[in-house]
Amino acid sequence: MTIGNSPSDDRLSVGHALAQARRASGLTVDQVSTLTRVRVPIVQAIEQDDFSRCGGDVYARGHIRAIARVVGLDPDPLIEQYAAEHGPQNLPVTVAPVYEAERIRSVEPRRPNWTAAMIAAIVAVVGFVGFTVVSGSGGGDTTAKSGTPSPTATTATPTQSAQAPPVPKPQPSNSVIAAAPPGKVTVKVSVEAGTSWIQATDSNGKQLFQKSLKKGESRTWTDDKKIKLIVGNAGAVQLFVNGKDLGPAGADGQVVRLTYTPGDPTQG
Repeated sequence: MTIGNSPSDDRLSVGHALAQARRASGLTVDQVSTLTRVRVPIVQAIEQDDFSRCGGDVYARGHIRAIARVVGLDPDPLIEQYAAEHGPQNLPVTVAPVYEAERIRSVEPRRPNWTAAMIAAIVAVVGFVGFTVVSGSGGGDTTAKSGTPSPTATTATPTQSAQAPPVPKPQPSNSVIAAAPPGKVTVKVSVEAGTSWIQATDSNGKQLFQKSLKKGESRTWTDDKKIKLIVGNAGAVQLFVNGKDLGPAGADGQVVRLTYTPGDPTQG
């Protein structure tokens, strides 16, 4: 008699599912590392179901979620599968002796700090005596001081009597062209459908933005020389460069890299 595999045995592991989706999307491990900021050795280890390099359960879940979004998978089922197979409840408890030692030490009686108590009592006595002396010596002058008007309170300064009229604040403009200052490059992305992962950097290589945007959300960046973009699911993103509508950033599900400068009305 032969014993067959159960249905759960046919399911891909978390790491193999991520690796398969990455290859299907045409991404390399280096590209996934760039998009997620997860180091290459950790991405490679996760694809082999080795989560020891992640630095803990919380970090492993975060890495799985970030990689799944980039390669086009729903992260929630993968995180549930990881929790069932590699969660803390499945790991041996090896720290009980440490907690036991801490518990033993915590019940030891503490000795009273008599020095601190004496200092506090002396400070209290000195403060009370000082308060009594000040209150007794200042009581006779209260009426005289209260009857003297304060020149500061009754004299109006030129600034108070003649204030300049408020300057009206400029009203924000929804025009994409108005948001493009001359001599600079201005890039706006607007997600028209679905979800897209976007990374933006300036001419100095500084990261300006890295996050997934949902339908209806948009972001705008301006730089003196250059704006570089990495756009996932490019077909869902509408591009506006230097006040001009360039249309979709690419095809649905495509990952594109784009660069724009102050004189670019077209995709770089």
